[in-house]
Amino acid sequence: MPELDPARPTAGLPRALGEPLARLSTRVREDDFTVEESLGFALDGEGGHLWLYVEKRGWNTDAAARRLARAAGIPARDVGFSGMKDRWSVSRQWFSIPVPAAGSDAAVQEFECDSLRVLQQARHGRKLRRGSHRANRFRVRLRGEAPSRDALEGRMRTIARLGVPNYFEAQRFGRRGDNVIAARAMLAGQRVDRRRRSLYLSAARAFLFNAVLAARVEDGSWQRILPGEAVNLDGSRSIFVADDPASLRERLARHDIHPSAPLWGRGDALARDQALALERRAVAPFQDLTEGLERFGIDRARRALRLPVRDLVWRRQDAWLELEFTLPRGAFATAVMREVVEARDARRNEPAHAQVRNST
Repeated sequence: MPELDPARPTAGLPRALGEPLARLSTRVREDDFTVEESLGFALDGEGGHLWLYVEKRGWNTDAAARRLARAAGIPARDVGFSGMKDRWSVSRQWFSIPVPAAGSDAAVQEFECDSLRVLQQARHGRKLRRGSHRANRFRVRLRGEAPSRDALEGRMRTIARLGVPNYFEAQRFGRRGDNVIAARAMLAGQRVDRRRRSLYLSAARAFLFNAVLAARVEDGSWQRILPGEAVNLDGSRSIFVADDPASLRERLARHDIHPSAPLWGRGDALARDQALALERRAVAPFQDLTEGLERFGIDRARRALRLPVRDLVWRRQDAWLELEFTLPRGAFATAVMREVVEARDARRNEPAHAQVRNST
């Protein structure tokens, strides 16, 4: 089993597809990292909320939402958005505000500035809620001596066919990477406010998920269905137990289903047999987290072990590599990058997958 350290929660996560092909730099320029949110549904054009598709440069989602609230004269809680997007990027995402608060175009005009532009706007019957969008489209430019064309071609085709391990990346673990340690203290009885409590619980569950996934990357089973596997239906939260793994191979190959691991909490593990035994071994060193989450009353859930990387495009020049791909909401672009290169963040001398912010 991989030895993971709660104090350095993303250190030591094994790669599935081999060593990095190169060591490159990311975020040298602001537009080296772009993300576009895809709702996956149409707006109805009427109703009590104004939805705005906003291009942001140098703004994280919370800061942009607060500015929009001030412009519209409403509490920040009345601004809706679906996913959190990084400050250090060019990102395009949806926000919503109640129509009476919007009044006229004055609120939009006051909101806009050189680094915030409203690209589209439309009415809709409800507020935009967290986790409502379907996917994100990423474009990442990595600068430096690019890997050879042959090596890159082989790795990209493998990723398009298999996907990558669906790790939670560093932004889930806090600005200093210490949210799992803070979660341990909270679960042991230390009192924290509601916002931090949510962050710490999320970090603890993510760390335990990564522990199971790392074990399955190490033994090669992250893209196989084990006996007793709790199988995740792609693009949904639907789970069923694999009584006959051999009968599911064709569905697995076309990414219709994925093996899964627990987001820890109380209740039925859903997995059985060999899959359940592996999960228990992987989390055994972290009994304080598993028992603490169960005592806290969090209900257990499941997350796919495998991340399908759709509409993958790559471009290469001698001095840079550019990747474009689409991921489902809640997935991390750095999970794809780590299977291609070691990406160093130009703003800091550390791996990009160790950075605090990305896009979900």
